[in-house]
Amino acid sequence: MGKTPFRINMPFPPAGDQPKAIQQLYENLKSGINEQVLLGATGTGKTITFANVIEKYGKPALILTHNKTLAAQIYRELKELFPDNAVEYFVSYYDYYQPEAYVPEKDLYIEKDSSINDAIDRLRHSATRSLIERPDTIVVASVSCIYGLGTPEFYEKLRLHLFVGQSMDRQELLRRLVELQYVRDDFSFKRGTFRVKGDTVEILPSHTEDIILRVEFFGDEIESITELDLFNRDIKRKLNTTVIFPASHYVIPRPDMVDAVKQIQIDLEKEVEEFRKAGKEIEANRLWQRTNYDIEMMLELGTCKGIENYSRYFDGRKPGEPPYTLIDYFPEDFLLIIDESHVTIPQIRAMYNGDRRRKENLVKYGWRMKSAYDNRPLKFEEFVEKIQKAIYVSATPAPWEIERSKGVIVEQIIRPTGLLDPEVIVKPTEGQIDDLINEIWNVKERGERAIVITLTKKMAENLADYLIDRDIKAVYLHSEIDTIERAKIIKELREGKYDVIVGVNLLREGIDMPEVSLVAVLDADKEGFLRSTTALIQIIGRAARNVNGKAILYADRITPAMEKAIEETERRRKVQMEYNRKHNVTPQTVSKEVKELISLEEIGIYEMQEYLPEDVETEEDLLKKIENLEKEMWHAAENWEFERAAEIRDQIEKLRKLVGVF
Repeated sequence: MGKTPFRINMPFPPAGDQPKAIQQLYENLKSGINEQVLLGATGTGKTITFANVIEKYGKPALILTHNKTLAAQIYRELKELFPDNAVEYFVSYYDYYQPEAYVPEKDLYIEKDSSINDAIDRLRHSATRSLIERPDTIVVASVSCIYGLGTPEFYEKLRLHLFVGQSMDRQELLRRLVELQYVRDDFSFKRGTFRVKGDTVEILPSHTEDIILRVEFFGDEIESITELDLFNRDIKRKLNTTVIFPASHYVIPRPDMVDAVKQIQIDLEKEVEEFRKAGKEIEANRLWQRTNYDIEMMLELGTCKGIENYSRYFDGRKPGEPPYTLIDYFPEDFLLIIDESHVTIPQIRAMYNGDRRRKENLVKYGWRMKSAYDNRPLKFEEFVEKIQKAIYVSATPAPWEIERSKGVIVEQIIRPTGLLDPEVIVKPTEGQIDDLINEIWNVKERGERAIVITLTKKMAENLADYLIDRDIKAVYLHSEIDTIERAKIIKELREGKYDVIVGVNLLREGIDMPEVSLVAVLDADKEGFLRSTTALIQIIGRAARNVNGKAILYADRITPAMEKAIEETERRRKVQMEYNRKHNVTPQTVSKEVKELISLEEIGIYEMQEYLPEDVETEEDLLKKIENLEKEMWHAAENWEFERAAEIRDQIEKLRKLVGVF
């Protein structure tokens, strides 16, 4: 495999099953095994294992997860493990996203509306830049990375190399910056903009938020290049050379843009003619007007609203061909690690169909050309074709991963801490609430926490209220709570603000909560998705990081799923007990500092209380507040109080960004 560019920084060497798993996974990669499974029990340190494999393998790596919270946790851990390497974060950059859609039954067109999180967009640019420039790049991504992204060929080709002594006049630099979709703004200096003062051009590159590049000219030559601190404008360093990457992933050279527009016009005429032959004059006119407006904008500005719907023409793809995605920015021999694969793989499988269904009405009724179909996520089979070397990581791998890996499974059961899988106890449902309260009080007195899983949302809500009435600090965690708020509640549980979390689906796999010593499942014998063998093993594992870990399944019969989950948990307990006895290990609760999963400043999301009025506590309150402010804004406008109306408008805009982040 050659010399590795990665350098791992660990205070302690791998322990428990980690050394064996690391060696087996690496040996399998060396021997030509392309796909394998890491079956890692909860709390065994799977991140440490695959980090060491990345170091040994020595190629860029993509860690794919099913949600932003888990991605943030892994990103933080890998940043600490690889301080000298490029560890990047690539997730969806929308704070708020309403996709373009058409509802024919109501003749209702819904224009695309979104609020892009600028800080996450910067991290996305940082990721693609690192992949092009550095062989030591690790990207932690959510499944949004299988959505179409601009072609890496253009992104790399259009990067602007500048060096001291270079023959280039100021106007040429400005023209190139505009081509890279940078915007001139002499007043509001933000990422992706530049300003001009005499013979000096200052640029805030797309991949950074706090560094200004100052380029000074002497005649038709670059005299100096300087990095400045954005906030105090101190000189950080003088540069001999620098590279400026495009401000958008959807960037295209001017000649290619002109050629693409010609093909768009040819296809537009064909599609309009198809509508007219079918007697659909309204659809024909609508498509003709909308597309020609977009063409005019593209020729004038190099972009337009919804430019991604024409990406096939820019990329040179034929209809139906897969889009370029983040994966295409990686070299062919990259290492793919799919974390919690039993959840992540099904999510990847489901993404294409939902996108296709929404676009069908837009195309059918003339709102978009057929090329909109090709602005899409990868189909599952297309994603699978891109897999070169893969490790599927899960405590409960699904049949698909096992089949793909041809049964090559590396087990990681033994925890370095000596902790056992929780003891599993089955109790009858009669009197289950009283028994549960007694168990929670025992946990509470030890200064530990509990998780309770119910069958329905209503029951979870009622149970949380019932526990609060009995002086137990409970919180109801439901699916509508956004990722950031969810992470905040988990943090507060760990800190002791809550004693127990109640919910229907608390399978946010991989989230470390060592304070949790009790997991209780109500109606465990009601078979279904959240009472399957896989789900039960994952639920039981939530208490595997505490020495007092215990799982109670309230049920009147033992279902096949319960039986298998109990058997597998007991098998893992025995393996760990034998290891502890042999090595004289005393189990200890995991000690882990309570901190944000990812710096909120790092991803541009701050404590919401800074923005929220005092009377807003729920998302419903927030929507009502926006509605009231809109009425107030129009009332002010009608009374010619335009400054007041503008202030309210700005306030509404801030609050709208929190819809979906609440």
